[in-house]
Amino acid sequence: MSHAHAHESVRTEAGFLPGLDPAAKKGRLRAALLITVAVLAIELVGGWISGSLALLADAAHLFTDVAALTLAYAGVALSERAYQKALAFAKERIQSREVGGSGSQAVPIIRHPDVRRMLMSMKAHAEATRALAYFVAGVLDRAHLGADKEARARNQSLVDLLIPVVKGWSTETAIEVASIGIQVHGGMGFIEETGAAQYLRDARITTIYEGTTGIQANDLIGRKIARESGTTARDVVAEMQTLARALAQVPDESFRAIGSRLAAGAFAVGESVDWIVATYPKDVRAVHAGAVPFLKLMGIACGGWQMARAAAAARMRLDEGGGNAAFLEAKIATARFFADHVLSQAPGLRDVIVQGAPGVLALAENQF
Repeated sequence: MSHAHAHESVRTEAGFLPGLDPAAKKGRLRAALLITVAVLAIELVGGWISGSLALLADAAHLFTDVAALTLAYAGVALSERAYQKALAFAKERIQSREVGGSGSQAVPIIRHPDVRRMLMSMKAHAEATRALAYFVAGVLDRAHLGADKEARARNQSLVDLLIPVVKGWSTETAIEVASIGIQVHGGMGFIEETGAAQYLRDARITTIYEGTTGIQANDLIGRKIARESGTTARDVVAEMQTLARALAQVPDESFRAIGSRLAAGAFAVGESVDWIVATYPKDVRAVHAGAVPFLKLMGIACGGWQMARAAAAARMRLDEGGGNAAFLEAKIATARFFADHVLSQAPGLRDVIVQGAPGVLALAENQF
């Protein structure tokens, strides 16, 4: 069985389905992970039996990549389910008059601007983490199954860079999205009957499984950035900048806004990478102090990159007169929201990474 089939087994067997009993879900997830382990163990044994160290190393590498990607999928699934739950509640829950409306009757809470903001945040984060996770899965397939050796190597370098990002960012985002879902429900979200709090508990463990977020971030800055002097990261930045310039030429305010935010995000990543590469040999503790913020910056910037690509594809389909217009227009609007509300955090994260170490390391142990 190929690793692509193993991915599908995990997605199918894990049972991230609406209304699934938590105990059953835990059992099916455990079974799915065991299936993945068994499949990859066969590949490892095959490498050992054949006496090929290269094949053995490749199988071991694949094993760790798929394990991390599996947890990223779990984060994506939990974000999506929490969003669906909150959305359904917001459409049904009647409370308070509409802001700016002329009527005196209470309305569904989805009409209130702050509730819409929360729902849009949940929707945008779910779509961005999904897009990035699927992008990385595609790159992983090309890294192992591509016909061209040099292309396989380039794709593997990109996988190496993005695996800790997609695992760490998708799972941390799932916690945030599930927490917002409870907020949408109000006090009802905190009690067991609604099921909203279950998603937060399920999401909380995903940042610990298969390497905590801190471990993923340390791997990102050390083995993935410093070791190769930021080469692959700078290639990603160049791709973001190319897309940002193209979007700036589209005669549409939303696309200009998305392009501007993406350009700023790419610049923040580029400056952070330059600082990490320059500082790592001299002051490794300072770099590690900003490791998790850098992982978050990479997640936001790469997620924004994928959202921008989706918006551009949606615009093309609309111009061609094909597809579901409402769906495609929503894709563009969601990408605009992500750019304005999430990508806009990139410059601040750059400052945390580059300038934040003194505050982290200032106190002696007995001062805590």
